Amino acid sequence: MNLVDILFYLFATLSLGGGILMVCSKHPVSAAMFMIISLVGVASLFVLLEAFFLAVLQILVYAGAVMVLFLFIIMLVDVGPNAGKTSKMKLISGLAGAFLISLLIVSFLIIVQSSGWIGGGANWSPIIEGAEPVIGDNLSFSTSVKSFGYGLMTKYMLPLQISGFLLLAAMVGVIVLSKKEEQDTN
Repeated sequence: MNLVDILFYLFATLSLGGGILMVCSKHPVSAAMFMIISLVGVASLFVLLEAFFLAVLQILVYAGAVMVLFLFIIMLVDVGPNAGKTSKMKLISGLAGAFLISLLIVSFLIIVQSSGWIGGGANWSPIIEGAEPVIGDNLSFSTSVKSFGYGLMTKYMLPLQISGFLLLAAMVGVIVLSKKEEQDTN
């Protein structure tokens, strides 16, 4: 076992441990901090894969900007210590959500297995330093920032825009929910 293997297991444990502690945490601010630890572990795994640009993006965008936004939303909503009280309706909705997520994962695995994405036929083109960023319908694998940006702004433009609009809608929803209704004293 060499140093890279040891670092991989260390950073993978850091990522998984931070994720598990985030889910199990009762206080939202500490959950956000555990999520930052998990995101730093993922960035470290990117460094081991020599994807330095993705590691820097992981730290700057996710562990930096998005987590500051989450903490801002947590503080804006002002979640108190009584927010974690369970009720029968919360338990039923949690079980329904867990069932739907497991159903989604099982259907995704069935689709992946039947389409041959795993193991059989990978559609990656070989790494060529002077290669064009896009070859036909498939993106060529390259470590250059130009290729990454070209793929993000051409083939993956719609998912990028949809995720941006979803984040905007979530932020507007939190602001609307956090506004306190004014009491009419007539």
